[in-house]
Amino acid sequence: MASLELSNHRNEHPTRREVLQGALCLGVAAGLSGCRVPGARRAIQGSIVGAHDVRGHRVRADWPNAPVLSREELEVLIVGGGVSGLAAGWRLQGAGLQDFQILELEDSLGGTAQSGASEISQYPWGAHYLPVPRADQHLVVRLLREMGLVTGVDGLGRILTPEEARVRAPQERLFHRGLWTEGLYLRDGASASDLGQLERFEFTVRCMASVAGVDGRRSFTLPIADCSRDPAVRGLDRLSMRQWLDMHGFDSPRLRWYVEYACRDDFGATLEHTSAWAGLHYYCSRLDAEGEPAEFLTWPEGNSALAQALARGFENRVRTGMVVLSIEGDGDSARVVAMDERAGGLREVRARRVICAIPRYVASRIVRGADPRPAAAFRYSPWCVANITLRGQPRETGFPLCWDNVLFESSSLGYVVSTHQLDRLEGGSVWTWYRPHAEEDPAVARAALLARPWEAHRDEVLRDLGRAHPGFADEVDRIDVWRWGHGMVRPEPGFLFGRARQLAARPYKNIHFASADLSGIPIFEEAQWQGARAAEEVLAARGQTFTSWL
Repeated sequence: MASLELSNHRNEHPTRREVLQGALCLGVAAGLSGCRVPGARRAIQGSIVGAHDVRGHRVRADWPNAPVLSREELEVLIVGGGVSGLAAGWRLQGAGLQDFQILELEDSLGGTAQSGASEISQYPWGAHYLPVPRADQHLVVRLLREMGLVTGVDGLGRILTPEEARVRAPQERLFHRGLWTEGLYLRDGASASDLGQLERFEFTVRCMASVAGVDGRRSFTLPIADCSRDPAVRGLDRLSMRQWLDMHGFDSPRLRWYVEYACRDDFGATLEHTSAWAGLHYYCSRLDAEGEPAEFLTWPEGNSALAQALARGFENRVRTGMVVLSIEGDGDSARVVAMDERAGGLREVRARRVICAIPRYVASRIVRGADPRPAAAFRYSPWCVANITLRGQPRETGFPLCWDNVLFESSSLGYVVSTHQLDRLEGGSVWTWYRPHAEEDPAVARAALLARPWEAHRDEVLRDLGRAHPGFADEVDRIDVWRWGHGMVRPEPGFLFGRARQLAARPYKNIHFASADLSGIPIFEEAQWQGARAAEEVLAARGQTFTSWL
């Protein structure tokens, strides 16, 4: 494997040429392949891991000429072991139904909530936090109770959680013009007009969060199925977030960057390609009962901790490395054919009901006979996530290292520190760097992302973080990369309350659909709700008496 080689050694009497070469390597071009300081060499190791796009693309090809290894019958088969699929299994198990299995493409569960581990720490490969829910978010609260993370509810309806589960201080900082500053809004050098617009925006968000629609429902809450159906509120979905800011006179570049950062963070989209309803929901749904921003829960492994909690008790009913090639429903049962990558053969399953807990664009290719047209409205942003193993703390200036560290003028979202919750400030660490491809056309960006070699990803990470940390490459041991070709559904204007999303969630024969993209908001709470909703559809279709968790 090609690697970047840097030196920790200096010649006693370097030549002028060597001095200039070393300055170039450690400064402006620290991330360029082949740039090195004379003397001993240290290689940055790494690889592209996870997200088996080759496996996934098999659904487009002819079926492999492979033997049928097994045929079996089940009550329920769940296709997809991401958060929605695990939530479906969690709900079925909670209702006492044990005769189900989960088939997962990857070698591990969790979808975009997967994690990795090293000798230093666990770390996320995707989603990495959960806002503390309100008491009326029943599904999330139930799961947190099962995890022992709810210690009570206060008089205002706020969930109380253990201090060790909440993000520790300092939480957030921003890098701008050579200096780290506290918080994610760029206050350094802000004018009175800039600060006035920020204050007005935050006031507007608090007002909108507290207002109910004509139907008495909150305008913005989680899950979005519980939000107001008031046409005046839903009409915001027809506007882009950029148009909404224009209409309300929010023209401060600092405020616009701050709001667009939120859109890129949660949706992988720019202001232009984010529905105003979705952009406002990001802020409004994260306020507690007093109108203050909710605290965050996090773990070194990110939301993998939540995925593992959902799967507790039925781990032995999960098969990984399974490429589902076809799902056919005939009214009484459904026939599912999958390629077992490890065993090198096909497995056929007959199930009374199937929960298709995979992105809707994939479901449209493998569910035989279902109308594929609604899936055409779903657009997905590609993402790149890199986990950087560090031997020590890189140099920097300004506000100290935080859990979330963001660069103002960057295409990335910056990085989170996996060891932050462990109170480790010295020695090795793992930083998780996030890069949404929000500006480009998703299909073009996806093709380019999947075609890039590891060296190109490594160099981008080093260039990006090298601006904020002089000599950054000197502290890096490994850079491992995970490419999410269809990382997050984009809530583009008109999508959330358009007909396509509603049609895409409807069952087809005895096949039920569940994934976060059916909500249009790619977050844990929606993925969990969609999985539980599909499970309750199955329970109801079986005529089973149960108490709804929704």
